[in-house]
Amino acid sequence: MSMNRRQFIKIAGLSTLFGLGGKGAFEVLRPGLLDAAEHGHGAPAAEEAAEPAVRWGMTIDVEKCAEPGVVDKCIKACHSVHNVPDFGDSKNQVKWLWQDDYEHTFAGNENQYMADHVKAFPFLCLCNHCNEPPCVRVCPTKATFRRPDGVVAMDYHRCIGCRFCMAACPFGARSFNWLDPRDALNEKEYNMEFPTRGRGVVEKCNFCVERLAKGLMPACVEAAPQALAFGNLADPDSNVRQILRKRTSMRRKLELGSEPSVFYLV
Repeated sequence: MSMNRRQFIKIAGLSTLFGLGGKGAFEVLRPGLLDAAEHGHGAPAAEEAAEPAVRWGMTIDVEKCAEPGVVDKCIKACHSVHNVPDFGDSKNQVKWLWQDDYEHTFAGNENQYMADHVKAFPFLCLCNHCNEPPCVRVCPTKATFRRPDGVVAMDYHRCIGCRFCMAACPFGARSFNWLDPRDALNEKEYNMEFPTRGRGVVEKCNFCVERLAKGLMPACVEAAPQALAFGNLADPDSNVRQILRKRTSMRRKLELGSEPSVFYLV
């Protein structure tokens, strides 16, 4: 089938926008652009794969996260709920949420016109629960898997500690338990409702699936509702979709094609 110049330019533009244009591609979504992309012209509906009813996603307002104590509050809430150990040294660090700077959060993405004050903000980082997660593809035991609702989850009993998933994750979102995490937990703050992990397994953010099952928001969102929002990306009327219609956003490392479900509002 022949392709005219207008069609070629349109496809090339979309490829760059969604991270298919090669190394260094940088995505900044204008308000409402996610909706426009979903309703663009493409294959007939009958030929397209059925869209999931639920795909959980998150928005992070970077300016509100820069307010004193907000990021720390999110991290503490998450780590307390999930019994994340604190060994007190970076060598054995286990993290589900963490703070990083612009340069490391968006490493490899170049946007010379990004406002300087945005580059100075602290960025809250976590597992991006990718639509095409590279960690899932490399796990030999299926210990890490993508649920139908988009959450990239872990089965700690199946994890053999090979760390292939850590090597495959481009976001550094996974931690390995070199030591027994139970030795670093404060018994007074231990959450009996969430299982501890053992030595030799990998762990990471799970979007608080145990809380979602009870109709609750993720712990970090509950701790800072003014900065974080969580909802169904597959629902055009959901809170996160409404936010993305109004706000400019960006995602991490779109050029890799993993399609993160975490959006940073700028």
